[in-house]
Amino acid sequence: MIMDNKDLEAEIHPLKNEDKNSQENPGKRVKNGEDLRSSPAQSRLSRCRAAAFFLSLFLCLFVVFVVSFIIPCPDRPVSQRMWRVDYNAAVTYDFLAMEDVNRDRTQDVLFLYKSADGGSHANWSCTDEGSSACAFVAAVSGANGSMLWERPVAPDVALAECAIPQRTDSEASSACVLVGRPGTFIAVDVFTGETLWSHPSGIGSNASILRPLLRVPDVDGDGAPDLLILAQEGTEVHGYIYSGSTGHQIGDRGSLGVDGGSSPLLHVTRTGAHYILLPCANSLCGCSVKGLYEKVAGREGPFQKDPLWESLLDTTTHRVLSHSAGAVRHLMSVPGRAGQDVLLVGSEACVLLDGQELTARWTLGAAQVLRKPILGHYKPDALAVVIENGTGIDRQILLLDLSTGNTLWSQALPSLPGGPPSTSLPTADHRSAFFFWGLHEPDSANETGSGASRHSLYMFHPTLPRVLLELANVSANIVASDVVLFEPSRHAAYVLLTGPASSDRPGLVSVTKHKAP
Repeated sequence: MIMDNKDLEAEIHPLKNEDKNSQENPGKRVKNGEDLRSSPAQSRLSRCRAAAFFLSLFLCLFVVFVVSFIIPCPDRPVSQRMWRVDYNAAVTYDFLAMEDVNRDRTQDVLFLYKSADGGSHANWSCTDEGSSACAFVAAVSGANGSMLWERPVAPDVALAECAIPQRTDSEASSACVLVGRPGTFIAVDVFTGETLWSHPSGIGSNASILRPLLRVPDVDGDGAPDLLILAQEGTEVHGYIYSGSTGHQIGDRGSLGVDGGSSPLLHVTRTGAHYILLPCANSLCGCSVKGLYEKVAGREGPFQKDPLWESLLDTTTHRVLSHSAGAVRHLMSVPGRAGQDVLLVGSEACVLLDGQELTARWTLGAAQVLRKPILGHYKPDALAVVIENGTGIDRQILLLDLSTGNTLWSQALPSLPGGPPSTSLPTADHRSAFFFWGLHEPDSANETGSGASRHSLYMFHPTLPRVLLELANVSANIVASDVVLFEPSRHAAYVLLTGPASSDRPGLVSVTKHKAP
């Protein structure tokens, strides 16, 4: 092979060739020198970045370790699926309330019972008041049924309601307010069981207290809503106003000017006027809170009248046309298009009334509704009303669209006389689970004729419209019941308060919790 002269020279004098290349490319040599000088700086920067990365990684791992293994998690009570509390030789009342009494983020159960032996604390009794029998208000843990506190309140109780806000020197609190017999008005702290105040109620011993306790805007300037109690004496209804924070009576009693009534409703019109509505035979009776307060206190208060309502109410009888619904049995305040509407349940029909003009929005005719309806969500975020139409073996459960009155779901469900009321519970899909009590149907011939009739609790969810799930059956006399979400997003349960059917015959009183599926 014959090599080219240039290649041969490069092979013989390599250094000379490199010097030649250097002379031909002086700029390249300068650049390579600059790269060599900059490489230590880049190396130091890379080491700093690596150190910062590993330091941040170490800090993250350290925080995770501390949170996971060193900082203790808050103690949560282990909620039992079922517990039961019994009282012997006692009677109970149609009252159940749920509050987080011990602040463990689990709802606890408050109830009333009347015992002749002083309850579980023999040194607490009503003997000083001249009666051996005593009514107690008690709070038990919703997690395990342990006693949190109990307190004697009066020889007998006519009205009780909890979750009444109270203002103390240290912090805001909540109370259970009770109207006792004879003539006592008491507030008990929900969290401690201590008596906040106790005064004479000023209500006559022969008066019949109307449920529920009504809350009116603050009139004595103490920052807490005030309380309005209605009592029927003979055929006349009187109103009594009390301070919500001290329990002192404001003024004297005042007559509503109506004959008879039950289950009052405090309604606020769209102009902001407060009116008391009561069923009065075949009519709807009403009275402005402004007029009642002026009678009671003898001065003007923070109330107003609605000109339209004043024109609708008869000045003498205080009655409003009942829209041919028959005898008015129940009144309910329900959400409307622009404020609150009124659902009127009569002996012949159910009517949804516009909350301002009292005109009928829809009517369910040929109805025999004896129980107060309840609200729930059949469709996501759309309210429905549950109507129990008929009684005994002819009872039918109806779910009606609240805005139109159209039937969404119906189910025949026989019931026993005096059965517990239905209830609903919101679910995660923005609907409601509905719970109905009905007559237990025996599964076998052996169970047929086994003794006392049983109440059965059924659950219905709109996602399964053809399924009615039986949760439990109870043969004891149920005085009160409720379905409660004891822990948000964790578990729900139903609570039963059972006891003697007559207050004249003391017996076994039980409070029972069963976890729902």
